[in-house]
Amino acid sequence: MSDHDERRRFQRIAFDAPTELRQGQRRWPVTLLDLSLKGLLIERPEPWDADLTQDFEAIIHLNDRTTRVQMQVELRHEEPTRLGFICLYIDIDSMSHLHRLVELNLADSTEMMRELRELIED
Repeated sequence: MSDHDERRRFQRIAFDAPTELRQGQRRWPVTLLDLSLKGLLIERPEPWDADLTQDFEAIIHLNDRTTRVQMQVELRHEEPTRLGFICLYIDIDSMSHLHRLVELNLADSTEMMRELRELIED
């Protein structure tokens, strides 16, 4: 499936929150551009010295900095200024927070239900 098809299946929402990308001992504070139930898009950090054969952990800090969305992600596409990741694993608490964020930003509740069905069937 192409990245274009993935974007159509899972609507991305613009969201600004303190975000960190981790890989082993490496840490990158990053700018979150958007996210969906299936992944996230960030500005490429400098310096970008990641091991592209290994997975990452993305941590999105919400309002009070103790509430967060934490997911294991894989780099799906790399551009000169942006990096796109697909979610490999997310715990139930993080999924609840992410679901609520997407739900609040989608105007259509039927769209939210469709996306949840797509996610489950994946």
